[in-house]
Amino acid sequence: MAKSTQDQWAQWLLERRHGGDTEKQKAVLKSLYPVRNKVLQHARLSEGDTLLDVGCGDGLIAFGALPIVGERGKVIFSDISQDLLDYCQSLARQVGVLDRCRFVRASADDLSLIETNSADALTTRSVLIYVAAKQRAFNEFYRVLKPGGRLSIFEPINRFSYPEPLNRFGGYEITPIMPIVVKIITAYARTQDLKTGPMMDFDERDLFTFAENAGFAELHLELQAEIVPGKFEPDAEAEKPNWEAFLRSSGNPLAPTLEEVMHQALTPEEAEQFTAYMRPLVETRQYVRRFAVAYLWAAKR
Repeated sequence: MAKSTQDQWAQWLLERRHGGDTEKQKAVLKSLYPVRNKVLQHARLSEGDTLLDVGCGDGLIAFGALPIVGERGKVIFSDISQDLLDYCQSLARQVGVLDRCRFVRASADDLSLIETNSADALTTRSVLIYVAAKQRAFNEFYRVLKPGGRLSIFEPINRFSYPEPLNRFGGYEITPIMPIVVKIITAYARTQDLKTGPMMDFDERDLFTFAENAGFAELHLELQAEIVPGKFEPDAEAEKPNWEAFLRSSGNPLAPTLEEVMHQALTPEEAEQFTAYMRPLVETRQYVRRFAVAYLWAAKR
């Protein structure tokens, strides 16, 4: 599948998330396996179950569920991206599990193609941050689950990280080049509404409320929040961050890459100053990472 024909969701998951760097891609996937495992654990799957994975993306959770539900079980891959559904369908064919998979193009807030009371469990990972109608999505989750069905979701809580302190950009201290970085931040702001858009209009308490209002019982929520300084091991050359990948990656499917923003917002001289200052910081991991995520799991009455 040529990159030029892919939609923004497929382009990001399969390329722009890691900037084309295979080592970074491996590191990203490695960091996501514990998330997948925890989401599946909370879904409490059994052999023979039907799982609906909403916003399946590249199939991380859905393919992880197939060995659990077994030969008698089924996994429904649902996503708004036909390119990603085609990608997952191709993988399913390659590994010989196509007969236990179903592929449905749908948004999280409109699962009308999925029958009522048809799924034993429903999972999502980093999906609701792109959905404006979050309550409607939870109502749909409740509708498609069987009585006693389980919901298990994972979502980043971006309010914990944004806005960053004025002297920080991506966790890096940028006081000496602040006027240049202000131009970059302003250019990013023109591409996304980071104040009131879907990525920022909720926190973990809202997720809990949405689920309760939809009718879910036996709700559980776990918040993980951390501030972690970067750590560089001089002898671990394979782990050295790749500056080119840093430039060519984007934080989410709706965001431009840093390289694209620099080209748009900076003069060649400013881009050179930015690179001269930032590259050593990136390559030695001199950042402070702030992040928060929430796991929510619940059962239908």
